Amino acid sequence: MNQSSQFSRRRFVQAAAASSAAIALPGFAQGAYPAKPVKLICPWPAGGSTDAVMRSIAESAGKVLGQQMIVENKAGASGMLGPNELVKAQPDGYTLSQLTIGVARLPHMQKMQFDPLKDFTYILCMTGYTFGLVVRADSPIKTVKDYVDYAKANPGKLTFGSPGQGTTPHLAVEEFAFKAGIKLQHVPFKGVAEGMQSLLGGHVMSHSDSTGWASHVDAGTMRLLATYGAKRTKRWPNVPTLHELGYQTLADSPFGIGGPKGMDPAVVRKLHDAFKKTLEDPAVLATFEKYDQNVIYMNTEDYTKYIREQYAKEKDIIEKLGLALKT
Repeated sequence: MNQSSQFSRRRFVQAAAASSAAIALPGFAQGAYPAKPVKLICPWPAGGSTDAVMRSIAESAGKVLGQQMIVENKAGASGMLGPNELVKAQPDGYTLSQLTIGVARLPHMQKMQFDPLKDFTYILCMTGYTFGLVVRADSPIKTVKDYVDYAKANPGKLTFGSPGQGTTPHLAVEEFAFKAGIKLQHVPFKGVAEGMQSLLGGHVMSHSDSTGWASHVDAGTMRLLATYGAKRTKRWPNVPTLHELGYQTLADSPFGIGGPKGMDPAVVRKLHDAFKKTLEDPAVLATFEKYDQNVIYMNTEDYTKYIREQYAKEKDIIEKLGLALKT
């Protein structure tokens, strides 16, 4: 074989090897990601407020990426079925999930399938919930004072629902009850829609959740007793916060998007930039406004740092409330 033929053969082998590598790793090939639809897990039921927000974000991000982003609902386990899925997924950028503050909290309360400090790639933080405590409109409980008075007169008989054990709406009321010196009975549900049905049906006396209850409050079928933020909401300016009523209960709950550990930094940057762009989309912002959510943006580095710091803070809160995992 002459020198020219050897050179040509070597070039052919190199080209074939490069082509095979690109086919084997389509998500990481330069400029190829995303080469197929991206799955975004919403760990709450279809039809709820989080589902609506996540679908709005997914539609907008998909347009930026030039590839469809498909929302898959995996409800239950206090919003942890999405994070659980990430532990098993390939770090190729094609499986993502909403990550709530629960990933930093629940490991202190129960045995989990993941370590929040090691098992996720935190892409960015996007927004957060407004939470409140509601009762039926025909309830004799008209104020937080009435709520506390009833609970003191009937220890352990006043029931409240939430979207799950260890969620922010659950723990906010536990903290409020601790500071008010009252004992309540918690009833966990899979999401706000199930909780609303139970409250309207008289199966629980009150419900703590994000603003999936808003339409019922506005329609006059439910009464909003208090919200949990640092200040009153624009939508319900006449409704006090637990904080201003003297219970020092703040429950801001930012959430973001994450993927499995070990993702290619270039893919993470591309996803970060696409999701960040959705925060300028009028359609996404309108959905945020509908459910009383504000933009709470943190980039990849800041969001990762925030989760690490929150993990330590949540440990203190859980231990104070007597809800820590028994070892």
